[in-house]
Amino acid sequence: MEKATVKIQVIDRAARLLEAIASSQAPASLKILSAETGLHPSTAFRILGSLAEVGFVQRDSAGYYYIGRKIGHLANSIERGVDVRDEARSIMEDLRDEIGETINLTVREGDEVIYVERATSNRMMRVEQVIGSRAPLHVTAVGKLMLAELGDEFIRAYAERTGLRAYTGHTLATLNDLNKSVHESAARGFAYDNEEAEIGVGCIGVLIHDHAGNVVAGLSISAPIERRKDEWAAVLEQAAKKISARL
Repeated sequence: MEKATVKIQVIDRAARLLEAIASSQAPASLKILSAETGLHPSTAFRILGSLAEVGFVQRDSAGYYYIGRKIGHLANSIERGVDVRDEARSIMEDLRDEIGETINLTVREGDEVIYVERATSNRMMRVEQVIGSRAPLHVTAVGKLMLAELGDEFIRAYAERTGLRAYTGHTLATLNDLNKSVHESAARGFAYDNEEAEIGVGCIGVLIHDHAGNVVAGLSISAPIERRKDEWAAVLEQAAKKISARL
């Protein structure tokens, strides 16, 4: 029992040292790390030596410590295993309960968005997207924001490839109209779908980013157009930030 307790104590001390190094904006000296963790310098030195042997920390020629590459490799492995659907599901359900409308999670594949998760409204009259269904970027709120991230050259090429097919009389079917809407959406941080994919349906969409700021998904509220409210944008943005923080 005593031996197991000692092992746990060593892990705790190693974790404190790693946290102290990670929180430092520059490589940290043994003296600083000892002070921040409350460990005796000789104890901190031994543990840091063991961490360096397995690649969790590195020590420069001046004797300062910084996070090792092994930690980065482990972090990347965790990142690859993160499923945005799992991280988003509970937040989407909370937002659905607050707003009372359907919440969608989409990802981009080529020139389309794919609906990968949803929290469906319990209302009799509701908008319901089928998981696995697809829609062109230019007819969805989230798709416009994704186009903005991809840039003007991509938008021009996208318009040429797709012909900007019109699904309703409200679809942005010219490059000028699409460019204007895309840039306006990017400037305010959220986008609308004003019956552009389906008559009677209105959406508000925002983007979800990973820790590096890369776009990984879109979050949107779908509702009958007459029920859509502009004030939903603020709570939608907060929900997207919570999901991004989890990533």
